[in-house]
Amino acid sequence: MKFFPTRRPRREAAAMTLRDPLRLDRREQLDRMGDETFDMLIIGGGVTGAYAALDASLRGYRVALVEKDDFASGTSSKSSKMVHGGLRYIEQGNLGLVRHSLHERQRLRRNARHLVQRLPFLFPILERNGVFDKRFAKAFEGLLWTYDLAGGWREGILHQTLTREQVLSHCPTFREEGLTGGLMYFDARVDDARLTLTLARTAAFHGAAVANHAKASDITRDAAGKVDGAVIEADGREIRVRAGVVIMATGVWLRDWAGLSKGAERSLHIRPAKGVHVAIPWLKIRNDCTVTIPVPGRSRRATITRWGDVSYLGTTDEDYEGSLDDVHCTRKDLDFLLEGARSALKTDLQPEDAVGSIAGCRPLVAPPGGKTLEVKRDHKIDVAADGLVTIVGGKLTTSRHMAEQTVDAAQRVIDGKRACKTKSAYLLGAAGYDPQAIVASGGLEAHLGERYGTEACFVSDILANDPRLTKPIVEGLPYTEGEVVYAIRHELAGTVDDVLSRRMRTRLKARDASAQAAARVGEILQAELGLSAEATADQVARYRTAVEREKTILMGAA
Repeated sequence: MKFFPTRRPRREAAAMTLRDPLRLDRREQLDRMGDETFDMLIIGGGVTGAYAALDASLRGYRVALVEKDDFASGTSSKSSKMVHGGLRYIEQGNLGLVRHSLHERQRLRRNARHLVQRLPFLFPILERNGVFDKRFAKAFEGLLWTYDLAGGWREGILHQTLTREQVLSHCPTFREEGLTGGLMYFDARVDDARLTLTLARTAAFHGAAVANHAKASDITRDAAGKVDGAVIEADGREIRVRAGVVIMATGVWLRDWAGLSKGAERSLHIRPAKGVHVAIPWLKIRNDCTVTIPVPGRSRRATITRWGDVSYLGTTDEDYEGSLDDVHCTRKDLDFLLEGARSALKTDLQPEDAVGSIAGCRPLVAPPGGKTLEVKRDHKIDVAADGLVTIVGGKLTTSRHMAEQTVDAAQRVIDGKRACKTKSAYLLGAAGYDPQAIVASGGLEAHLGERYGTEACFVSDILANDPRLTKPIVEGLPYTEGEVVYAIRHELAGTVDDVLSRRMRTRLKARDASAQAAARVGEILQAELGLSAEATADQVARYRTAVEREKTILMGAA
């Protein structure tokens, strides 16, 4: 760490501070994929694939990254949004994973400092029937000391013991009966979709060709049977992408298509585990941290985390065998989570209070049998005889290290020996950003800062040039129409869903209001991309239909 001032600008930070916003033209990106020959083609635009693209680009390889839907549209936008070591892994005896995860947490805190913030976790201690009662409190504090020593100390603050009054100050709606105090430790959180998008954009800044809504339909092989690229379908085009090595980073979708050659046997068995979260208006709960609550009749703990003016409640962990493109939070899931919340809080939460929901599947690498909760979250990398590289499993916190190991394996296929550089590589918007200074006094600058970092000036340029765009795009939320324009011009947003579900998290925070905003987003898309009136109307209708279906399933029969 560098403490002393210098007469010269920090070279690394200066190189990542742009004078003009990065503009990625979709047609140019797709043309590159058809015209150039790449060292590595990465299929899958989730957090692991995006980080692999950044890693390979920083090593100087020619890289292409494709995603069949939108960046982070799968599991990487449906997580608990926590960057953490995982206390549960200590309980499983996997201290190595915890230590490594905490180290990676701090790398993200530095390299993506505008997106990753400190998050306190509160464990209330009850006389009985709690997450744990007084009998287990001392043992649990020993667990927290282990967590701190394993790397939790890197956050700069150790766990704390709280009085009953302190617990209630952090969550005034917590039931007071039997409450004796609490324990608090510290991890971090992130907007998972924006992190993934920023990784992809940073890879593009370093030379990668990146494209969302570009589906890999086939893995190609040469006359000797070695993998040499893939066929990509995008915008009505079929593009033959040539590459020295192909990396499959499709996560849980590996269950349905592994890209293997005909007759090859699977070496990785994917077991999807469904997890859900529901968003509740914050005023119903008023927590300022993540509160851990018991769920009656279950050994699993649930959590309630504040995010803006909502608190999201999660999560479940169970086997899933349905369509991976159609995962939803059901009424059964909702009732399960609300039951836990009502048992711990003195607030009468009803199904109608849920203003949004997300559901996704974790890509566990394990055979059937036993509880998904007990399956270790380790990742696996496989290199097939024909050179196809596959990465699956793991967790968001360790995605950088997973990408490093994946690119290490991929470069051996093409006889490369270049060192990883992502341990200290800033993402776009992070270099020179001071979260305390920017967020402290609130206002528009704080809102833009924690989403774009030092790139916030490019969004404010749009707003200053046309003050009409300062109007909120969704009633009750701080996102502006100018941010929609920025998302289209500079963040590869091409659909209403891209904008409202992931560039802005309005579908989770205000599902019904986001449907009302779809028409205005469509208008801006039409103006920026030159879409036809018919195509625009179709996009708006699709978004509203999807939102209505999500709500119908959530509020369905108990």
